[in-house]
Amino acid sequence: MREEEQIIRTEYSELMQKSFIDYAMSVIIARALPDIRDGLKPVQRRTLYDMYELGIRYDKPYRKSARIVGDTMGKYHPHGDSSIYGALVVLAQDFKMGMPLVDGHGNFGSIEGDGAAAMRYTEARLMKLTQEAYLADLDKNVVDFVPNFDETEKEPEVLPVRVPNLLINGAEGIAVGMTTSIPPHNLSEVIDGVIAYIKNPDINTEQMMRYIPGPDFPTGGIVANKDELLSVYATGAGKIKIRGKVELEHGKGGRDRLVITEIPYTMIGANIGKFLNDVYSLVETKKTSDIVDITNQSSKEGIRIVLELRKGADAENLENLLYKKTKLEDTFGVNMLAVADGRPETMGIVPVIRHHVNFQYELATRKYQTLLAKELDKKEIQEGLIAACDVIDLIIEILRGSANVKEAKACLTSGVTDGIRFKSAQSKKDAAKLRFTERQADAILEMRLYKLIGLEIEALMKDHEKTLANIAQYEDILENRASMAKVIIRELQSWKKEYGRPRKTAIENLKEAVVVEKKIEETDVVFLMDRFGYAKTIDVTAYERNREAADSENRYVMTVKNTDKICIFTNRGQMHLLKVLDLPFGKFRDKGTPIDNLSNYNSSEENFVYITNLGAIREERLIFGTKNAMLKVVSGAEFDVAKRTTAATKLAEDDELLFVQRVAGDESLIMQSEKDFFLRIDASSIPEKKKGAVGVRGMKLSAGDALTNIYLLSAGENVEVEVRGKKYDLNRLHVGNRDTKGTRKA
Repeated sequence: MREEEQIIRTEYSELMQKSFIDYAMSVIIARALPDIRDGLKPVQRRTLYDMYELGIRYDKPYRKSARIVGDTMGKYHPHGDSSIYGALVVLAQDFKMGMPLVDGHGNFGSIEGDGAAAMRYTEARLMKLTQEAYLADLDKNVVDFVPNFDETEKEPEVLPVRVPNLLINGAEGIAVGMTTSIPPHNLSEVIDGVIAYIKNPDINTEQMMRYIPGPDFPTGGIVANKDELLSVYATGAGKIKIRGKVELEHGKGGRDRLVITEIPYTMIGANIGKFLNDVYSLVETKKTSDIVDITNQSSKEGIRIVLELRKGADAENLENLLYKKTKLEDTFGVNMLAVADGRPETMGIVPVIRHHVNFQYELATRKYQTLLAKELDKKEIQEGLIAACDVIDLIIEILRGSANVKEAKACLTSGVTDGIRFKSAQSKKDAAKLRFTERQADAILEMRLYKLIGLEIEALMKDHEKTLANIAQYEDILENRASMAKVIIRELQSWKKEYGRPRKTAIENLKEAVVVEKKIEETDVVFLMDRFGYAKTIDVTAYERNREAADSENRYVMTVKNTDKICIFTNRGQMHLLKVLDLPFGKFRDKGTPIDNLSNYNSSEENFVYITNLGAIREERLIFGTKNAMLKVVSGAEFDVAKRTTAATKLAEDDELLFVQRVAGDESLIMQSEKDFFLRIDASSIPEKKKGAVGVRGMKLSAGDALTNIYLLSAGENVEVEVRGKKYDLNRLHVGNRDTKGTRKA
């Protein structure tokens, strides 16, 4: 019979809160953040341990990455294969890791953002450093082992890493509500810093930075804010400003080249392509005219991006422009967050090293306790064999006189002689005095006769002496912290000697890049735009020579300053700004460039209502009229904005902008509707509003009616319109009141 179901009532918010906290902690501890002790995330730790277990050592053949990924996923990391392979790839990339931990064979991606080949094609094995400094001594009980996800295997809780990996290789991770971002450092410098801490645990951040002056990125580059690093390393959070390295090469004919030989660490991957596009953009938008060509000549030997300069170019100013406007100068956000004692914590550089050193003492203690126990066991057996050699004749007599092994062992350990045949009473008396330990007795019973040869006995004595020396050494290491410190320092120095390399990243205090913009001589030019939307500027004298053709062939013609901006008002109520300098300047018969390509205007979605220049309206007022007869006057100064596109007016959902014009205030405004209603009002009756306002109703429209035209007439000016075959002079209309129906023309 099925057990009765029990419904547990609980507060939904409490259940969600508890579930979310459990999920968040799982992501933080078991996925995204590195452990302070070994500096590895769980997926990295499991991948390296699996390679160690599979025997894929640095001196063994490479094995398929797919085998490593599959084994890791099946035994230790029950997540997607892409996350495991992604971790394996990063561990092998020398442009991301301070010290790569995996030796990759095949396509493991490139610094320019090319992805690695599929795992079935690539192969990998452990690096020598990884094997010797990250995975050694796992057989000596130096770390705790925990059950894997299905409790069929055991995995190390943390790897016995002997060098400060968290600083050497850095870390990046996004958890729930927190991120970690630790830059890589130079192995030699970090080891010097650890040794300095071991010798002086009271060392402060400033003193530590004499050994570790700053990050050392594998891509090189320059740290530009040296003075701010003390704050970053004291708190564990801050910003590091990094620049690429640029060299000036002199070419033939006075043509120089700017060559980028090192890039900021943050530019790795797709950002190199973005940098090239940004440089193209600087040329296209005429921010610089000094660059003639740009080529990416980077290869396996290193980064080489070449900018060919025009003759007489200002290379220094251009370099500053690149720092200012592209990712050639970037910021690396530091947040030294790691899991310490089971909880995430942001730490400065000294606490990070303190945790590492404490871990090293723990590893050394457990290692030498294990070694001491083995040596003590060995000593016990050796002493038993040495003692047995002195009474070997008696032991042989006991063995020959015993009925079975049990009798012989009892005699050796307890002196029990019952049931054993001896040649003499003295032998029996001597046998009764024997007191070998259980393990010594087993060793004696298993001893081969050749061990009685003189040289073998001599070798046994030497081994015993060596064992006694090891015991004394291990006891000294375990009892004296200074002795243990010497051992740790000696190991660290050996890693530094074998694997240390010169620093790649320079650390300096550099002034902020200042771009000296060349002053443009202000002149008058004529703006021309034809009915197809092709625009250009020409010289005033060229316009004067071709005035008649220019006026007849173009929809908009106006004289503007070359430093001015063109204002494009559209039926959607938007105003697009376009710098006159961005327009092509050339000959009268040049075709020009579509206005769509030069501004945010989109001819497929909106239409021109009014085009003018900012200089002409800055001190003026504009009148706006919409299809639904909404009117307002706006100060032209409101359109002097930095944005390339801004809302010129607020429109109802079914409305659109119909009319924009400069207004003085003494004009008449005449509205014409689809149903042939006309209303003439004084422009002075229209209130001034902000550009974000809808405005006021100018004419009362009947259902289904809308304005088709709006006319602004100065005193004495006339416009003739035709309605149903009849012509009317608009200046003959009587002036009415705003928000009335007006007069219908039959």
